[in-house]
This record gives sequence, structure tokens and C-alpha cells, in this order.
Amino acid sequence: MAGPLLAHRLPTTRLTVIACAVAMATAAAAAAAGTGESGLPLPRFVSLDAAEVNARAGPGLNYPVNWVFLRRSMPVEVTAEFDEWRLVRDIAGAQGWIHRNLLSGRRSVVVIDGEQPVLAEPEADSRLVARAEDGAQGYLLSCAGAWCRVQFGRIKGWIARARLWGVYPDEAVR
Repeated sequence: MAGPLLAHRLPTTRLTVIACAVAMATAAAAAAAGTGESGLPLPRFVSLDAAEVNARAGPGLNYPVNWVFLRRSMPVEVTAEFDEWRLVRDIAGAQGWIHRNLLSGRRSVVVIDGEQPVLAEPEADSRLVARAEDGAQGYLLSCAGAWCRVQFGRIKGWIARARLWGVYPDEAVR
């Protein structure tokens, strides 16, 4: 699951910026209600469902590609919806519109704030299973209070929720 988060950024035109602003204003109105056009909550975390995903300046194929994400299963936050398109934000704050077919509901997370212990149980004094490096990406299995159960390859264990990007502080994950 290693690799760069994104490949490149391409310039946009003034016309694209204006059209995108209209789409974003429409999507922002839906987001203010707490749910998107899909009926799912906004914001929410999902993951990329392909090894290469174009993030566009606006919600449609006619908009230029601003970013190319190069990491399958990378967690992204959906902040708005417009038709079949989702405005997403990555861990670095990069945003772009991605078609919903390129996103997955299978949750993943990224380790933040330096190397973190992966523990056998959701308790600070539990047995150490492994250590996860800063930036390590794994799958989110569940969360219980301040702890989340994650999987890195064959290794499963618990990491403090506050040390993961891709899950909200009060979110129920089962």
C-alpha cells in the first residue's frame, strides 16, 4: 500500500474556475443539510477504489484533472456531492471531484503523529503487537471509544483513534 499520495497538479482555466464555483455552491447547500444527494452523511470518509484516480477541478469529465491519486485504498473525506460526483479531500488537504464509481465504502486509515504502537487490546498497557510508522496505511475494522482496530497486511491490532486520519473522534465504526 505504499506509493505517493498524488502525482501532479495541472493548471486550470478561468472558465473552469467559474463553472466549478457554481457546482460547489450547489453542493455546499446540500452539505449544509448534513446529507448529500445520495442520502449519505456529509462529511464522511471513504477510500479510493483504484490504483490511479483522477481528481478533477469540477464535477464532470469536461473539467481538467488537477490531481492524480496513485494509492489504492487511500482514505479520503467526501465533503460535497453533485450528481454522480464527490468532492473529496485527502490527508494533505488536496481537493478534487471524483466519480462515485472510483470510491469504496471499505474504510482505511493513515497513521499520524509519528510511529504508533499497535496493541493486542484497546488498552494503553496491552501487549505490543507491532509498531506502525507515521504515514502507514491500513484498513479500519472497528472502533471502541478512544481506540480503533486496524489491519496492516496480516497484522491486526488496536491504535489510539486520535493517532489515525480517516475516522472521526465520535464516529461509531462496527
